Amino acid sequence: MLDLNVVRANLELVEKKLCDRGADPAALLGGFRALDQRRRERITEAEQLKAQRNKLSEEVARLKKSGQDATAVMDETRALKARMDEMEAAAAASEDEMRAILSSIPNVCRDEVPVGRDETANVEVKKWGAIPVFAFPPKPHWELGEQLGILDLNRAAKISGARFAVYWGDGAKLERALISFMLDVHTREHGYTEVLPPFIVNSKSLFGTGQLPKFAEDLFRCTDAESFTPGQYRDNDHWLIPTAEVPVTNLFRDETLDEARLPISLTAYTPCFRSEAGSYGKDVRGIIRQHQFQKVELVKFTRPEDSDAEHEKLTRNAETILEKLGLPYRRMLLSTGDTGFSAAKTFDLEVWLPGQNLYREISSCSSFEAFQARRANIRYKPKGQGKSAFVHTLNGSGLAVGRTWLAILENYQQADGSVRVPEALIRYMGGQEIICPRAGA
Repeated sequence: MLDLNVVRANLELVEKKLCDRGADPAALLGGFRALDQRRRERITEAEQLKAQRNKLSEEVARLKKSGQDATAVMDETRALKARMDEMEAAAAASEDEMRAILSSIPNVCRDEVPVGRDETANVEVKKWGAIPVFAFPPKPHWELGEQLGILDLNRAAKISGARFAVYWGDGAKLERALISFMLDVHTREHGYTEVLPPFIVNSKSLFGTGQLPKFAEDLFRCTDAESFTPGQYRDNDHWLIPTAEVPVTNLFRDETLDEARLPISLTAYTPCFRSEAGSYGKDVRGIIRQHQFQKVELVKFTRPEDSDAEHEKLTRNAETILEKLGLPYRRMLLSTGDTGFSAAKTFDLEVWLPGQNLYREISSCSSFEAFQARRANIRYKPKGQGKSAFVHTLNGSGLAVGRTWLAILENYQQADGSVRVPEALIRYMGGQEIICPRAGA
């Protein structure tokens, strides 16, 4: 959430930044300006009433000291106090309404983020790796997976419905190998602490990272959350996580961290569950866009002054996985219109998929600045300062496991339909170097 005082003092700038995102400031901010004016008026009136009451209190003391009747003045003092309390409560109510408005407003993008309405305005920052050249027409992963007998979408549809997958044999083995490989690299080489969080969270957690209230339809809710009402965030309702970002970030909700601990770098493997409500008809073939998929997540908590450097470090950590696997990729700086709700700046890593002849996003590495920390109340005590401050949070996929799986199939396919195992994964595959067709799936 944006800082209320910052928005109040810079409302025109915030409106411009919302326009840069392709949003309608009037629709999002609603009566924010009128509420702020009303709040100021009530605070001013409360202060004036307080000054009058203080003068009358002095008069009461004088009258009592001189032995005179102070009843009438005391009655007036009480009336002023009641009116003052009324104005203060009204000002607080206006502020609550303003905070409610801010809870549905996206983060302000950094100045260096390119302005544009969608992904067409994204800017390529770098490319890595040579695009593989094949002596045969490369196949997409859904054909390779079926022919190898390691990917079964038909049986998944039978038992669960569309946008689910069953992995057989070496397909399941490759998925497990990728998870172990990613976690080992991030913990042993990059210094992250591994955590295994719950896969079900409450609405308070989803509010903290920004999924609620705006994206409720993109989530799978448990039956105890069916009565969810925006603005009512509870401890005892439950939702399936859309990403490990949610439980891992909320580990420190309502806590004040010791500055000496920062930055805190955590990595977690979890399944992720998304309804994909807004993607009807998109990526219907293969396993690009699933209701359930696996991911290894990277999350950081840092001081504001270290935030940019840690964002770059986190992005490089995710890139390292692609480089170790020999998968060509590019880094894209997302435009204002393509940047997520909670993010101030995002780099997307896009892996090359020769079977589809395109780059496809495999990791989004975002800086949220204090946006999530303010919603989740995650603070730290800066050295030499009496007051606590909000941390900055960062996160990115390190990587999306299913998309890495399919990228390996498409980039390492052979003319005979087999798939070579990347060198970095051979030991995680028990020494296996080739995935060959599997009979009897």
